[in-house]
Amino acid sequence: MKKFYIFLFTLFITTCFFGQEVDTTLEVNQETSIQNSDEIKDFKMFPNPVVNGKLFIYSSLNTAKKIQIYSILGKQIMATNLRGIELNVSKLDAGIYILKAYENGKTSTRKLVIK
Repeated sequence: MKKFYIFLFTLFITTCFFGQEVDTTLEVNQETSIQNSDEIKDFKMFPNPVVNGKLFIYSSLNTAKKIQIYSILGKQIMATNLRGIELNVSKLDAGIYILKAYENGKTSTRKLVIK
Protein backbone atom coordinates (compact mmCIF):
# COMPACT_ATOMS: atom_id res chain seq x y z
CA MET A 1 0.00 0.00 0.00
CA LYS A 2 2.90 2.31 0.76
CA LYS A 3 4.26 1.83 -2.79
CA PHE A 4 0.86 2.76 -4.23
CA TYR A 5 0.84 6.07 -2.32
CA ILE A 6 4.41 6.83 -3.41
CA PHE A 7 3.39 6.13 -7.01
CA LEU A 8 0.37 8.45 -6.77
CA PHE A 9 2.45 11.18 -5.13
CA THR A 10 5.12 10.91 -7.86
CA LEU A 11 2.46 10.98 -10.56
CA PHE A 12 0.87 14.05 -8.99
CA ILE A 13 4.19 15.92 -8.73
CA THR A 14 5.23 15.13 -12.33
CA THR A 15 1.83 16.15 -13.64
CA CYS A 16 1.95 19.44 -11.76
CA PHE A 17 5.42 20.41 -12.91
CA PHE A 18 5.72 18.74 -16.28
CA GLY A 19 2.14 18.53 -17.49
CA GLN A 20 1.02 20.39 -20.57
CA GLU A 21 -1.36 23.27 -20.28
CA VAL A 22 -4.07 23.35 -22.93
CA ASP A 23 -5.03 26.77 -24.26
CA THR A 24 -8.74 26.63 -25.04
CA THR A 25 -8.92 30.26 -26.19
CA LEU A 26 -7.23 29.54 -29.52
CA GLU A 27 -9.62 28.95 -32.39
CA VAL A 28 -8.41 27.59 -35.70
CA ASN A 29 -10.00 28.87 -38.85
CA GLN A 30 -9.36 26.52 -41.77
CA GLU A 31 -10.08 29.19 -44.37
CA THR A 32 -7.40 31.54 -43.04
CA SER A 33 -3.94 30.91 -44.40
CA ILE A 34 -0.85 32.13 -42.61
CA GLN A 35 1.31 34.16 -44.96
CA ASN A 36 4.44 36.11 -44.24
CA SER A 37 4.13 39.79 -45.18
CA ASP A 38 7.37 39.54 -47.19
CA GLU A 39 5.99 36.71 -49.37
CA ILE A 40 4.52 37.23 -52.81
CA LYS A 41 0.74 37.25 -52.46
CA ASP A 42 -1.03 34.20 -53.93
CA PHE A 43 2.19 32.76 -55.36
CA LYS A 44 1.51 29.53 -57.26
CA MET A 45 3.65 27.36 -59.51
CA PHE A 46 2.57 24.22 -61.30
CA PRO A 47 2.88 21.47 -62.39
CA ASN A 48 5.16 20.23 -59.68
CA PRO A 49 6.75 17.80 -60.51
CA VAL A 50 7.54 19.17 -63.97
CA VAL A 51 7.41 16.50 -66.68
CA ASN A 52 7.27 18.40 -69.98
CA GLY A 53 9.83 21.16 -69.31
CA LYS A 54 7.25 23.94 -68.79
CA LEU A 55 6.57 25.49 -65.41
CA PHE A 56 3.77 28.01 -64.91
CA ILE A 57 4.19 30.68 -62.23
CA TYR A 58 1.31 32.89 -61.06
CA SER A 59 0.83 35.57 -58.43
CA SER A 60 -1.92 38.04 -57.64
CA LEU A 61 -0.05 40.90 -59.37
CA ASN A 62 1.42 38.87 -62.29
CA THR A 63 4.14 41.47 -62.90
CA ALA A 64 7.72 40.77 -63.98
CA LYS A 65 9.55 38.39 -61.67
CA LYS A 66 13.18 37.55 -61.12
CA ILE A 67 13.52 33.76 -60.91
CA GLN A 68 16.50 31.93 -59.45
CA ILE A 69 16.83 28.15 -59.31
CA TYR A 70 19.30 26.48 -56.95
CA SER A 71 20.46 22.90 -56.55
CA ILE A 72 19.91 21.16 -53.23
CA LEU A 73 23.55 21.92 -52.42
CA GLY A 74 22.92 25.67 -52.81
CA LYS A 75 24.61 26.23 -56.18
CA GLN A 76 22.73 28.60 -58.46
CA ILE A 77 21.72 26.67 -61.57
CA MET A 78 19.56 29.22 -63.39
CA ALA A 79 18.66 32.91 -63.16
CA THR A 80 16.20 34.68 -65.42
CA ASN A 81 13.60 37.44 -65.57
CA LEU A 82 10.09 36.18 -66.21
CA ARG A 83 7.65 38.59 -67.86
CA GLY A 84 4.84 36.12 -68.58
CA ILE A 85 3.74 33.05 -66.69
CA GLU A 86 5.64 30.25 -68.48
CA LEU A 87 9.19 29.25 -67.54
CA ASN A 88 11.15 26.78 -69.67
CA VAL A 89 13.09 24.38 -67.43
CA SER A 90 13.73 21.69 -70.04
CA LYS A 91 17.51 22.24 -69.82
CA LEU A 92 17.57 21.18 -66.18
CA ASP A 93 18.34 17.57 -65.26
CA ALA A 94 15.80 15.50 -63.35
CA GLY A 95 16.07 16.18 -59.64
CA ILE A 96 15.02 18.40 -56.76
CA TYR A 97 15.70 22.14 -56.84
CA ILE A 98 14.85 25.27 -54.87
CA LEU A 99 13.05 28.05 -56.77
CA LYS A 100 13.19 31.64 -55.51
CA ALA A 101 10.96 34.28 -57.05
CA TYR A 102 11.26 38.04 -56.48
CA GLU A 103 8.39 40.40 -57.35
CA ASN A 104 8.03 44.04 -56.21
CA GLY A 105 10.40 43.62 -53.28
CA LYS A 106 8.76 40.42 -52.03
CA THR A 107 10.13 36.89 -52.17
CA SER A 108 8.72 33.36 -52.33
CA THR A 109 10.70 30.14 -52.09
CA ARG A 110 9.40 26.73 -53.16
CA LYS A 111 10.72 23.23 -53.74
CA LEU A 112 10.77 22.30 -57.43
CA VAL A 113 10.84 18.70 -58.65
CA ILE A 114 11.77 17.89 -62.24
CA LYS A 115 11.20 14.39 -63.61
